[in-house]
Amino acid sequence: MTQRLIKLPALLVLFAIIATQVFSQEKYFVEFTDKDGVSFDPMEYFDAKAIERRVVNQITLSDFTDKPVREDYVFTVGSMVEDAGFASRWFNALVVKAYPEQIALVKQLSFVKGVEPLQSSVVVSLIDEAEEQAMNSEEMLVAQTESMQGSLFEEAGIRGKGVRVAVFDIGFNQVDKHSAFQNIRDEGRIIKTWDFIEKNEDVYTDGTHGRMVLSCIAGIHEDKKIGLATEAEFLLARTEYKSKEPFVEEEYWLAAAEWADKNGAQIINSSLGYTHQRYFPKEMDGHTSLVSRAARMAIRKGILVVNSMGNEGAGDWKVVVTPADVDSVLSIGGINPNTGYHTSFSSFGPSSDHSRKPNVSAFGHVMAAASSGMTQTQGTSFSSPLVAGFAACVLSANPNYKNMQLFDEIEKSGSLYPYYDYAHGYGVPQASYFFSNQKDENQQVRFGITDSTIVVEVEQSVVDSEKPAILYYHIEGSNGVLVKYAVIGIQQKEVLTFQKDSFRHGQKLRVHVKGQTIEKTF
Repeated sequence: MTQRLIKLPALLVLFAIIATQVFSQEKYFVEFTDKDGVSFDPMEYFDAKAIERRVVNQITLSDFTDKPVREDYVFTVGSMVEDAGFASRWFNALVVKAYPEQIALVKQLSFVKGVEPLQSSVVVSLIDEAEEQAMNSEEMLVAQTESMQGSLFEEAGIRGKGVRVAVFDIGFNQVDKHSAFQNIRDEGRIIKTWDFIEKNEDVYTDGTHGRMVLSCIAGIHEDKKIGLATEAEFLLARTEYKSKEPFVEEEYWLAAAEWADKNGAQIINSSLGYTHQRYFPKEMDGHTSLVSRAARMAIRKGILVVNSMGNEGAGDWKVVVTPADVDSVLSIGGINPNTGYHTSFSSFGPSSDHSRKPNVSAFGHVMAAASSGMTQTQGTSFSSPLVAGFAACVLSANPNYKNMQLFDEIEKSGSLYPYYDYAHGYGVPQASYFFSNQKDENQQVRFGITDSTIVVEVEQSVVDSEKPAILYYHIEGSNGVLVKYAVIGIQQKEVLTFQKDSFRHGQKLRVHVKGQTIEKTF
């Protein structure tokens, strides 16, 4: 049968296009007024590990935000819209898909406190293509943990035992079979799994990224550690689609965070982030995005959230992704193992509200579990789990640490601390800090001061060292925001010269060389 095409008048076609755009379904966050009459027994609702975490962090066991959303509210609103999604107990809200006329009626309900539109555009994946590295595979496998002095944890028998880590990712293909996770499976340390997209427990058939990420927390390859927390427990959540990243993934992140809270997670590793086509750089303020608000609430519940900075450093975006923009999220930048400093793709700080980002860094070029054996790969997706594994070891050795105490101590353990900048944070966490609580303070660098200049000088041994030494410096404003920072290769004793009158009152000059930081306030 021949089909005939009907040619509509141009004005009618234009109206049809406009009507589709104006009256299409949109997503909304419907917030409710109360939870009156909801019965809630935290001792039954929460895993024992979740209760333990609340006790350590001195958090009430029956906060308003912990109680479930009223089912009658969810049913009523759900019957008025096209689709009802996740009901958030933390925010006492329901995610819905509705037409404008439907949401107008929802707003009139007496138990609806407010309605917030949710964006629904698409962003690109964070995963970068692998590139050839100077280090061979064996060297890199050892170096990615030893850069954090992981052997000190191993010698002390600290492997993250008893710490529960939630991993949010695209999927964990073959984790149920791969040899890198044999010990975890044999000892039953995958506590729970959930696919928030397909709504089932099978997270092992889709996505390879999560497998590589998990290996950088706890994997073992031929008796060599891929990550440090080889005795930790895990909650595995699939929250991401394979290629594109629609806004619904932020909803899944929130749902996974509430699930992780209920099931006793002490640490969340999130090698995920959201950027352009959904947000502007100015909105990387730790408050605007849904996922940043979810991360903030997870932190309020005593969970340490560890998140990659993003791989936007060499692109147009440049800056931190969300939820790494949250001031209390431990945000992780990438280091190039061949140079020892920032790798080009790693996103830069600060957040738009001038929070110090990244907080610390780790190798962004790593060995990780491939579909068979091991592979070299890169991205801040892998620096984040390396630090999450480090954090699990610290918490295992210090089980009474509150989450933000753990956050602070990891910052202080950084190889550059108290120096920091917006490429490296406080540097790479060092296990030795948790054994000696101090760093080697060899006098490698000093200021030479005259009436008009300040000269930064190093010892001749630094200049003559076999491996080229580098100097980090920054100028910090009186408001705590960096005016400038740089990394310089050291080739002579007098590395830098500053004119005194180039500094403003209240500014600080900090210089770091080989474990020593010196500073001067003007």
